[in-house]
Amino acid sequence: MVMAQALFIRLRERNPSAEIDVLAPGWSLPIIERMPEVRAGIELPFKHGEFDFAGRRRLGLSLRAAGYARALVLPNSWKSALVPFFADIPRRSGYAREFRYGLLNELRPLDKTMLPTTPQRFVALAEDWPLAAPPRIPRPHLRSDPERALALRKALGLPDGPAVALMPGAEYGPAKQWPAASYAALARSLGARGLRSWVFGSAKEHALGAAIAIESGGAAINLCGRTSLVDVIDLVSGVRAVITNDSGPMHIAAATGAPVVAIYGSSTPDHTPPLTERAVIHYLRLPCSPCFERSCPLKHTNCLREIHPEAVLASLAQFPDL
Repeated sequence: MVMAQALFIRLRERNPSAEIDVLAPGWSLPIIERMPEVRAGIELPFKHGEFDFAGRRRLGLSLRAAGYARALVLPNSWKSALVPFFADIPRRSGYAREFRYGLLNELRPLDKTMLPTTPQRFVALAEDWPLAAPPRIPRPHLRSDPERALALRKALGLPDGPAVALMPGAEYGPAKQWPAASYAALARSLGARGLRSWVFGSAKEHALGAAIAIESGGAAINLCGRTSLVDVIDLVSGVRAVITNDSGPMHIAAATGAPVVAIYGSSTPDHTPPLTERAVIHYLRLPCSPCFERSCPLKHTNCLREIHPEAVLASLAQFPDL
């Protein structure tokens, strides 16, 4: 969703009067509310992978009265093209995937050589076709609320003073997760410099955050399961740096303007880079990388284990405040 904001920005650049609504899962609507380019978010009330043809038809029919002029369909699935079709939107654009002929009436071929990254593929849908060159990618920017951030720090019992954010989770799987012991070692080193570490994650990652907090000797504070996505936007916008796996929260952090240190394992920054100029990337490019597996097929996860805390700590020197 954060990467998609680059598309929304480009659409408004090309047509400043455009009114953009975004049909998306309910969990992402709070993020959409922080995007200045978007008029409204509309909940897509289906679980991940759920087909529900009748439900998608009802939703599409309910949107007809809005009179949308164009739909840009970012997912490549057949079912994702159903709602715009039933909404009778005259121009329905997307990539030629899953036999969507008829459902989409502006099918574009995907040149993976010209468009290797996900943000490029999104933004290209806003450009005239055929493309002569890869499109420029606008930088996402999520609005933050400094006053709300201060209230959150008080409510969460966070001490005053400078802090960094640690984001050790990855919903995709362990092959994208830098070891907890490495995060804890980094937190200890940062603590010796007078920097507290705030560990962000979902409720499912509470045990992971607790392990890092304990092993850090108290230098890290476990916030996993205690913050919403909007809370993360407001809190992270004020930290000195963010150390994160390749994950959704990484893109949120990049869009707040915070300096980002991104750690890649089974995935690659060649496809899903943090969209910010204030980023340092750790990626070893081992012969087995990227495998895009959820768990390491070779059972060693060397792509992550061999990125040492000392190297990550040293890379923070590239940011003036650290």
